[in-house]
Amino acid sequence: MVVADTGDIDAIARWKPQDATTNPSLLLAAAQDPRYRHLVDGASQRAAGDAEALMEELFVAFGCEILKHIAGRVSTEVDARLSFDREGTLRKARRLVRRYETAGVGRDRVLIKVASTWEGIRAAEQLEREGIHCNLTLLFSFAQAVACADAGVTLISPFVGRIYDWHRAARKVEDIPLAEDPGVASVTRIYRYYKKFGYATQVMGASFRKTGQIVELAGCDLLTIAPDLLEQLARAAGEVPRRLSVADAQAQPLERVPLDEAAYRWLHNDDAMAVEKLSDGIRRFHADAQKLAQFVGSLAPAGRRVA
Repeated sequence: MVVADTGDIDAIARWKPQDATTNPSLLLAAAQDPRYRHLVDGASQRAAGDAEALMEELFVAFGCEILKHIAGRVSTEVDARLSFDREGTLRKARRLVRRYETAGVGRDRVLIKVASTWEGIRAAEQLEREGIHCNLTLLFSFAQAVACADAGVTLISPFVGRIYDWHRAARKVEDIPLAEDPGVASVTRIYRYYKKFGYATQVMGASFRKTGQIVELAGCDLLTIAPDLLEQLARAAGEVPRRLSVADAQAQPLERVPLDEAAYRWLHNDDAMAVEKLSDGIRRFHADAQKLAQFVGSLAPAGRRVA
């Protein structure tokens, strides 16, 4: 299943994916586009000068607009500053869901995106019990994937391209062959583990750098793809064979990995790439969220500037 990885609503309307996912970086670009100024203005008016409410209203406004063009779900991200704050994540997720419900959008059409820290995973576990479905993002290690499945989250987003980027830089090479691509290998390993042991959590490969990575993961539960790569795939000739399957996964000689908090932290810490990319991703999303807040706040009418 294809998921659009963009805040560009026109692109979503054109490609008509099943689901769509957003993050502060994507919405920063979309909010600066004159085509979507009405969404920004509407969010600013509803927030009435409250900075926290403004960001929530903006994320929900774009989410509601996206949902007009897709049949499935939209992912909306929790503030990156809450990545190590379980209670703060719970509060923010509930606020976002309430705003969606006020706008007439049910919980079945929203995925709350939470960073795959130990605290984020624990918050998602509680949210799932409340009927708030979660997309665990910034996922780079096998430890994160196992912990998310054990927590019963709806969806995980392993970042293929960012894993590839780190290893390419570490090896000081221009490219890594698909057969050796560590991002592709990571998602393949996670998918097989989930299907081998019957986890309900869906695997959604994300953050692709080239179409070959997408092709190598054909058969994954979902793949979230940027519009430029969708264009390239549409122009490519031939059919894409299925590479991942439940039958193949169940035939793999795998063993369960038991994880408590100490085991999770050690296994994740043992993966230098995952440690670096998780912290880097949190910082980047926070930086773009700040830029987004500053941009939107600068558009507020005089006397109603957002603090």
